[in-house]
Amino acid sequence: MATQDNTKLRNACVTGLESHLITVANAERQLESSFNGTLQVNTELRRALVSFQANRREPVQRWCKYKEGFSLALMRYVFEQLGITSGPVLDPFAGSGTALFAASSSGMDAEGIELLPCAAEIIEVRTLVNSIDRSRAAKAISTFRTKAPWASHGTACQFPHVAITKGAFPRETEYALGTYLSSVNRVRDEQVRRILRFAALCILESVSYTRKDGQYLRWDYRSSRRLSGKKFDKGTILTFDEAISGKLGEIVSDLRGEVTLFDDLQQSHTMGRVTLRTGSCLDILLTLPSYEYTAIITSPPYCNRYDYTRTYALELAMLGAGEAEIRELRQTMLSCTVENRDKIGLETHFSDSVFRRASSAFESQQLLQKIIRYLEVCRSEGFLNNTGIPRMVRNYFFEMALVVFESARVLKPGAPFVMVNDNVRYQGAHIPVDLILSDFARQAGFEIEAIWVLPRGKGNSSQQMGLHGRQEIRKCVYVWRAKGQGAKRQGRKLAREQLRLPRESVARPVTA
Repeated sequence: MATQDNTKLRNACVTGLESHLITVANAERQLESSFNGTLQVNTELRRALVSFQANRREPVQRWCKYKEGFSLALMRYVFEQLGITSGPVLDPFAGSGTALFAASSSGMDAEGIELLPCAAEIIEVRTLVNSIDRSRAAKAISTFRTKAPWASHGTACQFPHVAITKGAFPRETEYALGTYLSSVNRVRDEQVRRILRFAALCILESVSYTRKDGQYLRWDYRSSRRLSGKKFDKGTILTFDEAISGKLGEIVSDLRGEVTLFDDLQQSHTMGRVTLRTGSCLDILLTLPSYEYTAIITSPPYCNRYDYTRTYALELAMLGAGEAEIRELRQTMLSCTVENRDKIGLETHFSDSVFRRASSAFESQQLLQKIIRYLEVCRSEGFLNNTGIPRMVRNYFFEMALVVFESARVLKPGAPFVMVNDNVRYQGAHIPVDLILSDFARQAGFEIEAIWVLPRGKGNSSQQMGLHGRQEIRKCVYVWRAKGQGAKRQGRKLAREQLRLPRESVARPVTA
């Protein structure tokens, strides 16, 4: 009898959730109708063009695999289509710096904001490569590769593991990595030394038992870790010598120009300056001057539960990030994972005007509020596989509202804002990130020029398909345009209210 009562109660809950989903779907159709003609399928935007995959053959860009980045080819397309010919260009979520270096190679100055040390290291090394005598560096690296001093079994540096990375390498691989880093430390040329260390950073995944898998590191069955669930075989695990020799050869080839390295730079009259500010854009964006930038091109973390502090744990550990620093990075980054807590003090951190207007846009977005209410009901009824999902969705969009409103302040009149982002789905509820963020942008004073939709989207997860059927989710590139001189006058008024904070490019601890 109790079992029957429980079944009836659960069926009643499911019926109630279905009515919530219908309400959400109706609100989405209403919001979509307000963007009539803006959503445009762009047949020129293939997934391989938009994603990092197109960078695999790009000199220098291919050295370090950064899956979350977009492609250099997409940046060239955007510059051409939108007529972006002068800087400075800003990327508030710079990642591996694709937008920055694409702008620089076209002669434009570019500024980026990046929180993750491993991503910042990619940008800094690429900046270094653009400024050094590449022929001399190639010769030194080639000599180091040929002599292979790490193979003589000298002193080995100990890899600075954190809890999540322990046991990541076969024993002989970790020892070889340690002797390599010890050998690199003895290289006198500081610039060459940094590139050699960077080479090791680039191969950590390929020589480990791990594979980056969005929300976590996936571990191969051959590791010493006790693993649950389906057996995972990542395939070939390269020896350290195989991986480092291949990577150093690739670097030498690119530095020597054997793969048409820096063609853009050779054609460009002057290479633009690249400036990196390390820290959270929630800290740094509001310190930037108003009406400074000719374009913003960016791809923020998606609202998809991916935890970059876990997937890039090996790289962060090698760069010296300890347990406490990784936890702080996780809480400081934009809320995109279920472990992100509420960020305290944002109302005092931002100017009254920006915070008030962004809050109003967030609270008045009816579809978003219905989605959050639906997810809260799912959480309370035990239908979510993680109770942190409603908080993550709420905080993601609130923080992105602040980013959008601050971006409207720093752009010149008529300047484009280009964003690459994906829609998501939780417990059957489609979350049209493209429409919600574009609604924020409209309230911030942007004109919504276009939302380019990729011809092929992505499917929902196998778990979601089992419950709700296969439903394709849009992948989009948004094109917004800052309004003209009237907006500029209003912006000057807002700028006067802006907090006068020092322009320091450092991460501010965010309490949880």
